[in-house]
Amino acid sequence: MSKTTGGGAGPAPEAALGLPAASALVIGSIIGTGVFALPSALAPYGPIALVAFVAVTLGALALALTYGSLAKRIPASGGPYVYAREAFGEFAGFLNAWSYWITAWAGNAAIVVAWVGYVEVFVNTGHKTGISVLIALVGLWIPAAINLSGVRNSGAFQVITTVLKFVPLVFMATVGLLFIDPDNFGSFNASGQSALGAISAAAAIALFSYLGLEAASVVAGRVREPGRNVPRATVYGTLACAVIYLLGTLAVFGTVSHGDLGASTAPFTDAANNIFGGTWAGDAVAVAAIVSGLGALNGWTMLCAEMPYAAARDGLFPAAFAKLRGQNGVPAFGIIASTVLASLITVFSYTRFEDVFTKIVLLSVLTAVIPYLFSAAAQLYWLLVRGRESLAPRRLVRDVTVAVLAMVFSYWSIQGSGYQTVYYGLFVLLLGLPVYVWLKREGGEYGEFVEPRSPRPEAEAAVPDPQAPEMPPPARRAVPRPRTGHGVDFRLMTLRHHT
Repeated sequence: MSKTTGGGAGPAPEAALGLPAASALVIGSIIGTGVFALPSALAPYGPIALVAFVAVTLGALALALTYGSLAKRIPASGGPYVYAREAFGEFAGFLNAWSYWITAWAGNAAIVVAWVGYVEVFVNTGHKTGISVLIALVGLWIPAAINLSGVRNSGAFQVITTVLKFVPLVFMATVGLLFIDPDNFGSFNASGQSALGAISAAAAIALFSYLGLEAASVVAGRVREPGRNVPRATVYGTLACAVIYLLGTLAVFGTVSHGDLGASTAPFTDAANNIFGGTWAGDAVAVAAIVSGLGALNGWTMLCAEMPYAAARDGLFPAAFAKLRGQNGVPAFGIIASTVLASLITVFSYTRFEDVFTKIVLLSVLTAVIPYLFSAAAQLYWLLVRGRESLAPRRLVRDVTVAVLAMVFSYWSIQGSGYQTVYYGLFVLLLGLPVYVWLKREGGEYGEFVEPRSPRPEAEAAVPDPQAPEMPPPARRAVPRPRTGHGVDFRLMTLRHHT
């Protein structure tokens, strides 16, 4: 029988993911169809985009190390949300959950747009908009159905697709390098901007390829031994993707002419065709990209539900997101609601924007960088305010340096997104304010102090890090009395398990 949680949340989530599945989730969420479409999106900047890619890779590794440390400190589902809430309070936690949730379903729209480009290697070669939209909707709802069938099925599908997607990427990152023609690179800075401006703009697009590095921390409650496995999956998964990304993108830039690359909807397919001649190699790459896209959509659909699930259990997201269905404890409402929103923005983008992929990518990057920024700040807060006396000076300097790099990288990514993207991103972020007010209206006035609840099931399996700074117990906080008649308990379920 399933365990149950308080507040009518239903059965507790099952810790069904081991280290291989958690690593596959990280790699599968990072490597989707974005990398397969990225060379075309970066082509307008020229080879200088590769410099931006290196800078983004260093920033992504700093973020991965930061999330690894944070996961040891708080090995509970929610990732960026729970880190911001525990460090800066519930409103900061809500903003992070809201922003990340937007990233997840908007990112799915971007992934599926790139995925359609590879499907159309075989069908709808004329790129008729109506058929493209239909293909995109099929691509969104297949992973949703897999997630609704249970976490074990989703995890197994993630492992299989991760293995399959690596084949063309490893091939291009190794054999493809032997076929590079320097004449294909074109002008080093083809954007017409200053070098710094071009690097910043290209980096904002390139960062999309690393979104998902925090995936294991978001679903930590579904990972066995999260205090140990989540940091390892995060760091090792990001490192593996970094090597494949850099070498694979370099190979595509060097095997497809600059002019053709900018107009390509399937650049890895074009690169394979140029290497071998004919179309068979390109078709094989396209099949792998299709499988890769489904794997990424499967992982991100899980994240779409897990982040609001964690926040809803604390009364900081609508209660429907906290309800688990079936014996496997699936957050069905979050899966369905997020897929519906991704479907709507996909249809809207196909009918309104010419450069669909880039527009959605920039919005997804901006809403993702906000939780990254808060997570880096939370790490600095714990290192410099709450835990500096318990760390050896050398380790303190190292961890602070990494967190500062992650924070600077996040600010830089916001700056490179462009004014229009920042405008739209800020607008959708602030749309969360009335939602927060609506949630708080249920609680009425803050009354008596209530003891925090027992640790969440996912926190009980934590493996303490003996070197992590000892954190003081959470303060008794005033929480609202639950009202009757709403079917929801809005008392904060505060984590008591800290390492």
